[in-house]
Amino acid sequence: MNSVPDIDTARARNTVLAAFLGWTLDAFDFFILIFTFDEVAKTFGVSITSITVAITLTLASRAVGAFIFGRMADRYGRKPTLMLVIVLYSLFEFVSGLAWSYVSFLVIRTLFGIAMGGEWGVGSSLVMETIPARWRGWVSGLLQAGYPAGYFLATLLFGLCYATLGWRGMFFVGAAPALLVFFINAKIHESPAFEVMQQRPRSSLLQIVKANAKLTVYAIAMMTAFNFFSHGTQDIYPKLFLGKQLGLPHATLTNIVLVYNVAAILGGLFFGMLSQKIGRRRSIILACVLALLAVYPWSHSRDVYMLCTAAFVMQFGVQGAWGVVPAHLNELSPAEIRGTFPGFVYQLGNFLAAINPVLQAEIAQRHGQDYGYALLLVAGSVAVALILLMAFGPEARGVAMAASAPSPLRAEGWGEGASLPRS
Repeated sequence: MNSVPDIDTARARNTVLAAFLGWTLDAFDFFILIFTFDEVAKTFGVSITSITVAITLTLASRAVGAFIFGRMADRYGRKPTLMLVIVLYSLFEFVSGLAWSYVSFLVIRTLFGIAMGGEWGVGSSLVMETIPARWRGWVSGLLQAGYPAGYFLATLLFGLCYATLGWRGMFFVGAAPALLVFFINAKIHESPAFEVMQQRPRSSLLQIVKANAKLTVYAIAMMTAFNFFSHGTQDIYPKLFLGKQLGLPHATLTNIVLVYNVAAILGGLFFGMLSQKIGRRRSIILACVLALLAVYPWSHSRDVYMLCTAAFVMQFGVQGAWGVVPAHLNELSPAEIRGTFPGFVYQLGNFLAAINPVLQAEIAQRHGQDYGYALLLVAGSVAVALILLMAFGPEARGVAMAASAPSPLRAEGWGEGASLPRS
């Protein structure tokens, strides 16, 4: 058998819904900490900069989880691995609310990061291997929109319930995603591409990576830049820039964050769909250019309405570029290790970019507590880096997900796109 069987629409829709909710709730759990920096620091008697280390450890440990759970997905299947990951990240989110010291909090958030690291790669490979090729653009945007959707939900929880729940209660609520596994178990089937590849002789991970060494290095560099782009525009923006530096009241801060997360969702959907027509790389370049146009007013305006407008445009561009990533990275991935490759290079990029919160806080402190300057420097630099990476990088739009195809980099070379078997 050399091709993936036809998939019924209801099965494809259920798979998309499960992966979207998995990533949304994963992001929801992650962003709860963003809104509780000050309070967690006070509880444990440490500085805000010390608490940002928890984010760094979470981001860094995601690469470990992506590798562990990715290998499990390539061996045992996408569906059971996805269920395990969701249960684990929900468990460690709940236990975060029970932390009794600063050190215990860091350890628990590291374990949370390992579990969180498995979700994106396993979920996106399950979806991209299940849906028709013509769906990939808009579904890619929808999947990635789960990240700002989770941010949006965390913002609502903070805005409406923090006074009642406190920071520990917010982490307890973060255990709710575990309920999703009942839906996955009842409604989701295994990836048909995985079932096809199970019938083939296995190659070792080392052999496949060695055969695709240039692709691997490129993908890691690309995802490092992407993670600096996302976390460099989100992690310190609400509490440290809008809250601490500008002194905006709780309600105003919450409203701005809600607005730019709506923009992030819309941007992911727009550029994901656009990528199906004009290509993955061109869509990412356009999104990065849009973010560059907004970066100065987004980081230096003092007018609330201008801030809100610039933040809308900024996240429309940042998460618009990200909206192309699930399809682009899964299409570039060697088929035999798709459970591992997209998630691992994504999270390894996260590991390399994990220094971002500490880096931006340090830059701000060296420039008179100017968090706006740190945001401008990081966001502007990585937008330019992404434009260059896309201009000279590969593309494999429409590739057949179960095809044992040559590396797109060897097939066509840099900047030309790939001509690979299509589904």
